[in-house]
Amino acid sequence: MTDQKHIRNFSIIAHIDHGKSTLADRMIQLCGGLTEREMSEQVLDTMDIEQERGITIKAQTVRLLYKAKDGETYQLNLMDTPGHVDFAYEVSRSLAACEGSILVVDASQGVEAQTLANVYQAIENNHEIVPVLNKVDLPAAEPERVKEQIEDVIGLDASDAIPISAKTGVGIGDVLEAIVNRLPAPHGNKDEPLKALLVDSWYDPYLGVIILVRIKEGEMKPGMRVHMMSTGGTYDVEQVGCFTPKKHKLTSLSPGEIGYFTASIKAVADCNIGDTITEEKRRTQEAFPGFKPSVPVVFCGLFPADAAEFEDLRESLSKLRLNDASFQFEAETSAALGFGFRCGFLGLLHLEIIQERLEREFGLDLVTTAPSVVYKVHMNNGEIKQLHNPADMPDVVKIAKMEEPWIEATIMVPDQYLGPVLSLCTERRGVQKNLTYVGNRAMVVYRLPLNEVVFDFYDRLKSISRGYASFDYHMDDYEDGDLVKLNILVNAEPVDALAIIVHRAHAESRGRQLCARLKTLIPQQLFKIAIQAAIGGKVIARETVSAMRKDVTAKCYGGDISRKLKLLDKQKAGKKRLRQFGNVEIPQSAFLAALKMSDD
Repeated sequence: MTDQKHIRNFSIIAHIDHGKSTLADRMIQLCGGLTEREMSEQVLDTMDIEQERGITIKAQTVRLLYKAKDGETYQLNLMDTPGHVDFAYEVSRSLAACEGSILVVDASQGVEAQTLANVYQAIENNHEIVPVLNKVDLPAAEPERVKEQIEDVIGLDASDAIPISAKTGVGIGDVLEAIVNRLPAPHGNKDEPLKALLVDSWYDPYLGVIILVRIKEGEMKPGMRVHMMSTGGTYDVEQVGCFTPKKHKLTSLSPGEIGYFTASIKAVADCNIGDTITEEKRRTQEAFPGFKPSVPVVFCGLFPADAAEFEDLRESLSKLRLNDASFQFEAETSAALGFGFRCGFLGLLHLEIIQERLEREFGLDLVTTAPSVVYKVHMNNGEIKQLHNPADMPDVVKIAKMEEPWIEATIMVPDQYLGPVLSLCTERRGVQKNLTYVGNRAMVVYRLPLNEVVFDFYDRLKSISRGYASFDYHMDDYEDGDLVKLNILVNAEPVDALAIIVHRAHAESRGRQLCARLKTLIPQQLFKIAIQAAIGGKVIARETVSAMRKDVTAKCYGGDISRKLKLLDKQKAGKKRLRQFGNVEIPQSAFLAALKMSDD
């Protein structure tokens, strides 16, 4: 058992792509967590998607043993966290289990929006923060300028920031020494009743649910009967251990340590993240405050392309939910798409990741409806309804008012791209709150309606700033909005999967865009197809897909013109009849392409 003063629990926080996972790799290598043969790039990003996209989705933990310059051996519990705003929930959990943070800042890019958001979370958790400047080996690196930025923007003393290159391994030893010397050791009494924080849980087909815990007081051993304070479940601990990053069994977990335990728990739903675990016989008096539950902000419908796969989809969603408690789903039906599920996500990247995992890991073929946010509908009778799906919008006559969610966004952008960024925010009904400068970078704070952001705001922001702008947001509040439901009619039939709720001022332009986009996507039929955008009974935009023409007069050689006219009239009557009974199949690719709105 390691003495508490030789334990250090820390997480690595940074903006996307500033080198957190690479730094974790170098630390594992230097401390001998894995042999050279077992090492790979981004060793902690275990999912295929994480490795392909080069992003971290799940926070991972590793226990390393480090022999410091003072001759003592220290136990370092490292947590590698995601950098993307959609996974900020993972970061908050990791920070609660640690006493200190390593703040990684790219020496060429400087402080970005997500750097700020993560640092503020660390400060809220009373962390000691060690700033580290990564990528100092790049020709574009400007360590001195970035140090100034850290001091001006974040207010951290960066005079002793450590210059490193996680790729080449320069300066990694200095980081490990700083962890040992500058971060505090955990506190906790081994003789007190067991009090452990449930940090994360995931499903293993052989062992059941594996639970990651941080022990604050007492000791956890195999054979002990534990009690979960929020769910009230009691379980017998089967094995305890830690990750080095390989699973490593231990005889016990002591105060200050981070490790895992298994107890034949069947469902991740029985394990609330942030719950307090204590011994059943000798319970601790007060529980941890817990984490705020994650609130989905973006909703969309997921439907199987083949209706027969509905049960497979239900099973796959349940299995994914075992490993990702932050997304929610419930069954729904749609006239156009049949049976499916309405799912809630933390953001668009989260939606994309879940969709990709369903297609890859479970081999499903999916149709996704337009992403929408949750609106609050105030009815005339005083009732307040939450509207997740535009298709469920009540009759306009019964609605007193509608409220939409607003966010507070922080955008950091180089000076030369500020103009286009400001006009993009204004175009999306944004309200500017603040604009400050740090060197040649502007930091803009805007209030924006969330439904203007979920479609393609991030893509537009990246393209107008050549990729240099960074964006972070948090939910602000609900506000009244002049909102209408925009219906899309194909051949006079409403397509509920394409219905969206928009601000009245943008309804016409959005309707025109959607109709024009669908015109290019819906294949020609033997009759004309009308594509209309309508608000209630009023059509505000229309496009027509022209009919395929068969030349019925080809066989007429000479003779009277009436022969040709007769054949053409016959064709016209046939097309009229077809239009009445004809069913327009909208291909799945058309749905997805129509939903990816862009103003190009």
